[in-house]
Amino acid sequence: MATHLSRRGLLGCLCCASAVGLGFAAEPVAAATPTAKTTLTPDQALSLLKEGNASYVSDAPYRRAGDRDRRLEIARSQAPFAVLVSCSDSRVPPELLFVRGLGELFIVRNAGNTIGSTALCSIEYAVANLGTPLILVMGHERCGAVEAAVDVVVNNTAFPGSIGKMIEPIVPAVLKARTQPGDLLDNAVRENVRRVTNGLRTASEPMLLDPQKAGKLRIVGARYDLDDGSVDFFDEG
Repeated sequence: MATHLSRRGLLGCLCCASAVGLGFAAEPVAAATPTAKTTLTPDQALSLLKEGNASYVSDAPYRRAGDRDRRLEIARSQAPFAVLVSCSDSRVPPELLFVRGLGELFIVRNAGNTIGSTALCSIEYAVANLGTPLILVMGHERCGAVEAAVDVVVNNTAFPGSIGKMIEPIVPAVLKARTQPGDLLDNAVRENVRRVTNGLRTASEPMLLDPQKAGKLRIVGARYDLDDGSVDFFDEG
């Protein structure tokens, strides 16, 4: 897992990164209007995602993503009920496949749904400051990033620049999947999800450990099927 930030460092990172990173002096920002955190339990949050995906797969009437009133309601604050760590693949749109609206999902996306320092910072912020009770790590069928990692293991292929660095965290999942019967790519997709969920469950940072011990946070792994639209919640902890 990546290096952890203290709570104070995390808040400083999130509040000041944009101003400092662009080279501008920080301007005073009006405090966001406080909002009640979600009252959903981790199990209730997971049930909402399962119900939403069932509706998506069955082509049930589509729930509106959010109208003007909802947009204004959450403009000053947010209380998402789930953090969703998923791949950047354009065929895997989280809000659509779970039929959720504005302000409900706190989404962290990158190729291969891995966790680096930036992704971890976002996850910890959602849990510690927004009170989000569920983290869902979701891989998907025929993932290009995992396929590239398979190519590294099987064919000793070398990928240049940042692509190679992106693939590195996935290689151990491929090595483990290689010992299993069945389709190597799909097994590697699942093992990659398991590695991420296990890393989050055992993180040394109290921001993630304490709410798990208190029953206020659950970390779950899943795989999305590109062909039929279903999500298999195969690693529920």
